[in-house]
Amino acid sequence: MKKGKLIIISGPTACAKTKTSIELSLLLKNTFKKNVEIINFDSLLFYRELNIGTAKPTLSERQNITHHLIDITSAKNPINAADYLKSANFLINDIIVKGAIPILVGGSGFYLRALLKGMYETKSTDDVVQKEVKELYEREGISPIIEKLKIHDPQSLITLHPNDHYRLMRAIEFFLTCGQPISKEKERMQKEKPYDFSENKYPSLDLLHYYLDIPKELHWEIIQSRTRQMIKDGLINEVQALLNQGFSGEEKPLQSIGYKETMQFLNGDLKNIDQLFEAIIVATRQLAKSQRTFFAKVIPKHKINPLVDTSIRNDLLKKFIVD
Repeated sequence: MKKGKLIIISGPTACAKTKTSIELSLLLKNTFKKNVEIINFDSLLFYRELNIGTAKPTLSERQNITHHLIDITSAKNPINAADYLKSANFLINDIIVKGAIPILVGGSGFYLRALLKGMYETKSTDDVVQKEVKELYEREGISPIIEKLKIHDPQSLITLHPNDHYRLMRAIEFFLTCGQPISKEKERMQKEKPYDFSENKYPSLDLLHYYLDIPKELHWEIIQSRTRQMIKDGLINEVQALLNQGFSGEEKPLQSIGYKETMQFLNGDLKNIDQLFEAIIVATRQLAKSQRTFFAKVIPKHKINPLVDTSIRNDLLKKFIVD
């Protein structure tokens, strides 16, 4: 007998996850008298300074439903997956103990999978190792790191793209810290059925996963429209203000989509607003593709087109009438 429910609303960027999660929360609250609280798993919403470029839920949108893990730190102090897991695990348990329903909302599949399935078994990356790898990269680029991986973890070179500098650096940091290839740990995790969320760290909870997606052509138009609106709303001024406050632009959150391209515009690498617009929408489209690829592997889930589909509402009605 399940002791409670855990609802997930996932999907690619710009697929109405915020709007849908608030509508469903109000439905549960007003129709079924269920207390609900939303827990964010979009990694960019953690940061207080990043607003326009993240499509963060507004204060007005958050007014009637408690939201967690939004605006919890500065972009100067990035949160890692271990930090997220600690906070999110506590919140889920606390919400369940209060008799309420946690609703996980976001598009960062890695954070969601880590929360439900666990992370690699590893020590925290040694600060000295991380500093040495970073200095090597800044001094000589990615080539010496690739050469080290050829010796110590050639399997990672097969699975990682040569331009994925972050994960290549992470792979060599893992080896230098743990003394074994990260590819071996990935093999172990693969045996744990990493995309089967029916087997998760919350066996006492009934998992309801709603995956939102929109037909690609229409989604492309929405991405273009949202990007234009972000620029119109002051994305360039937001980034310039961060630089004026002492941000270097090298902070990991500022290397994310929208912010990275705006830095390039301010540095003169992108010559005009049209080039900035094109760079952001191309990067956003690539992100959406990778998110779709990830969530296509995830089971079980109910796939929903939020623009036309009422099946989430109908499904919730059935679930809670039974209760």
